[in-house]
This record gives sequence, C-alpha cells and structure tokens, in this order.
Amino acid sequence: MLSEVSLCGVFVSPISVYAVAAVFVTLVLRYILWRLGALGWFWHVALFEIGLYVCVLCLLVLYV
Repeated sequence: MLSEVSLCGVFVSPISVYAVAAVFVTLVLRYILWRLGALGWFWHVALFEIGLYVCVLCLLVLYV
C-alpha cells in the first residue's frame, strides 16, 4: 500500500493515485472489449464502464 505522495510539496492521498491508474487500466480494458465486440453484449454500456472502473479501482486498492 502506498503512503502519501508528494507532488511539488503537496501531500496527496494514495487513493487519488489509484484512481488515476484505474482510469488508464479501464481505458485499456475498454479498448480490448471494444475490439473483441464484447461491449455490444451489454444493455447500458456507460453503466458497465462505470462498474468496470469501480472494480478496477477496488482491485488496485486491495492488491497494490
């Protein structure tokens, strides 16, 4: 688990670092799912993407 991160002398909470990393991981997963055609399986794609982001964020917090 990370401790506080110093950005130009300002201490930032580790959850913000995890949140930014989760955005990039989610974008990669979304691109892969789009290329495979799997995003068409979902009724509400935006809701699925938010759920995917939350799951990725939770996994990053738990395992990193």
